[in-house]
Amino acid sequence: MSVLRSRPVLRWLVPATAAVAVIGGGAAIGTFAAEAEPSLPPRTAAQLLVDLQTSRLEGLSGTVVQGADLGLPPLVGLVPGNELTTLLTGTHTLRVWYSGPDQQRVALMDTLGEQDIIRNGRDLWTWQSRSNTATHRTLGADAGAWKPAPEPAASLPATPQEAADLALGAIDPSTEVSVGRSATVAGRDAYELVLQPRDQDSLVHQLRIAIDAKQHVPLRFEVLAKGSDRPAFEVAFTQVDYRRPDADQFRFNPPPGVTVNEEKAERPTGKPGHVEPAGDPQVRAVGDGWTTVLVGRLDGAGVGRKPATKPAAPPAGTAPDLDMSKLLGGLPAVSGDWGSGRLFTSKLFSVLLTDDGRVLAGAVTPERLYQAARG
Repeated sequence: MSVLRSRPVLRWLVPATAAVAVIGGGAAIGTFAAEAEPSLPPRTAAQLLVDLQTSRLEGLSGTVVQGADLGLPPLVGLVPGNELTTLLTGTHTLRVWYSGPDQQRVALMDTLGEQDIIRNGRDLWTWQSRSNTATHRTLGADAGAWKPAPEPAASLPATPQEAADLALGAIDPSTEVSVGRSATVAGRDAYELVLQPRDQDSLVHQLRIAIDAKQHVPLRFEVLAKGSDRPAFEVAFTQVDYRRPDADQFRFNPPPGVTVNEEKAERPTGKPGHVEPAGDPQVRAVGDGWTTVLVGRLDGAGVGRKPATKPAAPPAGTAPDLDMSKLLGGLPAVSGDWGSGRLFTSKLFSVLLTDDGRVLAGAVTPERLYQAARG
């Protein structure tokens, strides 16, 4: 997305990375129909973790719904083009297909059209119906373990499996792991694995992962904020089929009039499975675990500084940038022995923008941000 690319630090103001690396727009929380709790044989948390790590899935297709209720302050008029706000609110329904590590497809269906990501062997296609444009990349021969981050969901988990993988990577001594109540999701009996931070400065109360009792596949993923018994974020299958999809689902057939852009595949850097904060070398992490704070700088100016000239209008066809003056002016002013600035808070994350140009963000209380700002 052009808004996030033009200001790298804004990529991690989206709670996808600043909080628990899981966020998306979605239907109103609670739209997933509750069903009777099934009676299942007892399983320990350790057994469920083994189930997740040893499951072997040959094929899958289904419908996924994402939902978010973050308690954000009003952003209408502050983000022209509504590109960033659609990540935080709205309704997102996705269709997903999986047939092994080199055949995957995700189709995002919304009111603005359809956006597809198709991986078929070494061919990676992305397509947007609104602009009727497609991008093609030829992946390297060793791309099997590499998961690119194409549009439209560059850092957003498209399925409960992706969200669960991110959450399970956070398990360390700072995490309490337990078994929750059994559930029925998309017509399937499921166990529930519960991850809970031990650090009281985390704004996350629990992560709940509903796991298919037979296939051991995550069917639903929920994030609960402290002080709430309703999910602030959830992504869940509403329909799932474990048969291997037909090969035609992974062949991209360009529609009439489509503009195709050829791109060169980029090779990942760093260790496999390791992700630098927002992929931005100017962003550093303070602390670890659930209360990690990411620290970076705004592009060129602090909160208290005004641009010398009015920024030029964006080129036609591109998403306009954030109106930072309106955004910052609507945030409460804060100060302390760390300095002064503005504070942005929601149910799951806090962001501190200081007058000297720093940005601090995390799924933590404001007090933890102030502590990091002193360093």
